[in-house]
This record gives sequence, C-alpha cells and structure tokens, in this order.
Amino acid sequence: MIVTMTDTLPGHEIAHIIGTARGNVVRARFFGRDIMAGLRSIVGGEVPEYTKLMAEAREQAIDRMISHARLQGADAVVSMRLTTSMIMSGSAEILAYGTAVRLK
Repeated sequence: MIVTMTDTLPGHEIAHIIGTARGNVVRARFFGRDIMAGLRSIVGGEVPEYTKLMAEAREQAIDRMISHARLQGADAVVSMRLTTSMIMSGSAEILAYGTAVRLK
C-alpha cells in the first residue's frame, strides 16, 4: 500500500478514486507516565513519555486507515492527513485520513 501526503504519485496513474479512507485511535494518559511527566514539567523541556505515546497513537491510526483503504480495494492513499483533538481532559483522538485510490 502506497501512502502519501501528495495529491499525485510520480510514476503511477490513478485509475479510480474510491473515497475516504480513515483510521482513528483515542489514547488516554497513564498515571505512571503522569508522575514522570509532572516531574519533568518542573524543569521544562520535552516529555518523552508523551512523545512516545503520541507517536504510537499516530502509527496505530495510520495502520487503521491503511486497513480501511484495503477493505475498499485501494492500492494507495493520497492526500493523507493527520489531525488531533482533545476528547476530554487527559485523552486525545488521533485521526488519519486520505483519499483511497486504485492505480492503473
């Protein structure tokens, strides 16, 4: 499966636009991570516990988007985007979406 943030695929021609492919995940903070993050916030800088949490959530959302595209018979996803929104205090949704296409 080819996934790109561009509208076209160099070297490939889009034969058919299938529609939207999407995948999402909602992740909540974990108490153990919050303790370490709280200590780090005192001195400032990056909070690697949350960086890792969000990176894992993005990968999971992209994997789910790819699965959704495959279910629709797509060969590729173009114009892929990621968005994040807070669901409630301490949890966020990561949404990966794009246009599922069939290639010639």
